Amino acid sequence: MEKDFGVVVLGGYGNFGQVIVRRLSGIAGMRVWVAGRDRAKAEALTAQSGSQALPLDMNAADLVERLRATGAQMVISTAGPFQGQDYRVARAAIEAGMHYADLADARAFVCGIGELDEAARAAGVLVCGGASSVPALAGAVIDELLPRFSRLDSIWHGISSSEKTPGASTLAAVLDYCGKPFRQWRDGQWQTVYGWQDLARHDFPAPLGPRWVANCDIPDLELFAARYAGVRSVRFSAGVGLRITQFGTWVLSWLVRGGLLRSAVPLTRFLHRRAVSVEPFGDGRSGMFVRLQGLDPQGQPLRLCWELLAEHNDGPNIPCMAAVALARKLAAGTLQARGAMPCLGLLTQDEYLAELQGLAISSALRPL
Repeated sequence: MEKDFGVVVLGGYGNFGQVIVRRLSGIAGMRVWVAGRDRAKAEALTAQSGSQALPLDMNAADLVERLRATGAQMVISTAGPFQGQDYRVARAAIEAGMHYADLADARAFVCGIGELDEAARAAGVLVCGGASSVPALAGAVIDELLPRFSRLDSIWHGISSSEKTPGASTLAAVLDYCGKPFRQWRDGQWQTVYGWQDLARHDFPAPLGPRWVANCDIPDLELFAARYAGVRSVRFSAGVGLRITQFGTWVLSWLVRGGLLRSAVPLTRFLHRRAVSVEPFGDGRSGMFVRLQGLDPQGQPLRLCWELLAEHNDGPNIPCMAAVALARKLAAGTLQARGAMPCLGLLTQDEYLAELQGLAISSALRPL
């Protein structure tokens, strides 16, 4: 590993940021800054992790200078929600000569990050959007399984979280498209679907069991339709372990779709409190699935399902590990990609899963 590879984690004391900070701080040769507007929260985490606090406002006029002054080589942004956010942090990282990755799941944000490609290449840095479970891990799984197919017809992947409530910014991002229309690639054409509708059940192996999921708008819908030539359908669904929360959100989606509510986002704080109040009724388990359908090399129907199961509320670690794996590879000099792009093709499935070792997380592949 490159000696003293420095990483600034913006939003480092948030739910996902803390996981990344603690993980990076445990890697030899890594220097980590916990960056954000709340100095007290940053300093509290640094005392526990051995990192450094960096009071920082992403909207500050001197953002470039503040980043450059650290001497770090990379910025990881967990400061969502990314819906409606511009690329000021990524641009600042480029100007400071630093690599950049974020955990964005906002479709327009991740799919449009290529507009920074020329600037990133000129600076000799990697700018990567969507370094998370989707599209990074899902894409790595599909890339791994693709050689088994002579023709890939459909992709359906999804995530069912545990009862552990995400941060308010993450919840707001989810509620942003609840009941709202968006495009999904179905039967070889773009069709309109609605957020948190089209309820479906995926049957995970024990001990997780059946989970209900519904439509979510994420970058993969666009990225996978373009990346995997000939695929006729790309679908992503998400849900939560507690059915009262899952079906409550489904009902809410109809209120928005029917025009009784303009948006569910103003309810974020109320719904966040309610979700926290029912956490004791959960089982601490979450899961991810990737279902592929097509033809094998002999022209016979082939259906495969890859699944990831997490217990003891270890699930929130999963979306954080793409950024950790990228930092590790950049520090070691084994990732040569430069420019701006979504997080596809930069990590293998094995590289991603290696970061989850030691946690109550397992994966398996089975035919359907």
